[in-house]
Amino acid sequence: MVKPHEGILIRPPSERNSFLLQVTHGCSHNKCTFCLTYKFIKFQKRPIRKIAEDIKLAAKWNPSIRRVFLCDGNSMCLSTEELVRILDTLIAHFPKLERVGTYANANDILSKSNEELALLFKKKLKIAYLGLESGNDLILERMRKGTTSEEMVQAVIKAQECGIDMSVIVLLGLGGKEMSKEHALDTADAVSRMNPRYLSALTLMLLVGTPLYREYLAGNFELMDPVSILDELQVMISNIEVANCLFRTNHASNYLPIGGTLSKDKEKLLKLIEVAKEHQELLRPESHRAL
Repeated sequence: MVKPHEGILIRPPSERNSFLLQVTHGCSHNKCTFCLTYKFIKFQKRPIRKIAEDIKLAAKWNPSIRRVFLCDGNSMCLSTEELVRILDTLIAHFPKLERVGTYANANDILSKSNEELALLFKKKLKIAYLGLESGNDLILERMRKGTTSEEMVQAVIKAQECGIDMSVIVLLGLGGKEMSKEHALDTADAVSRMNPRYLSALTLMLLVGTPLYREYLAGNFELMDPVSILDELQVMISNIEVANCLFRTNHASNYLPIGGTLSKDKEKLLKLIEVAKEHQELLRPESHRAL
């Protein structure tokens, strides 16, 4: 039997059928004010030997695995040499392997050369998930994201030029009521310049114990109601100009799950949002939202 994951497990909805391989504990950044996921986990790399043992155990259990997701928060912080050793071990033990995915941040992508990224792609690292959160630099600074929107735009462009599909994540409501318009417009601009293969929107959920929650209690951050969130999503989608980007709001944090291809399905998506605003009984109840 494969050893269970240690600590808190977070993976994208699209990786639900993947073999989840833990290569690090926690997040290498771990400073975002809205996130509590890894706050009490000391970041550390797992020994390659231990990772290889998990791969061998998984191969005995199911040698037909086709997809693997590298956990935890950002395995791209590993050196290219370390990642190649992990990927080579996966390839050796899973003959039907099609794709390996990981979370990634802009700084770690930008720190790798085009040749390194192309090598990782050749070794089947075919998709990386990047949390843009917002295209507004003031919001990013307030949230202690640790990178700018321009750095994230360049990271997505660089990775995709090397063959790695990028799945970009934005966080509705992150600017609060005060900066909703700026958040929507600047995020749309950043996404348009990235032109990612995939785009998903999550909706902010305040977590007790986070710095952002304390700002909320102090009256320095105003949460948005469901209709305001949909207004923000409308503005964002209206201003995104991309080619053949698969868009989803299927995460459990969202009030309205919709999906389509941007920009082809833009008008359809905007109409669905408008209908949901008029018929709020269609929205996911607050009690059913989750991270």
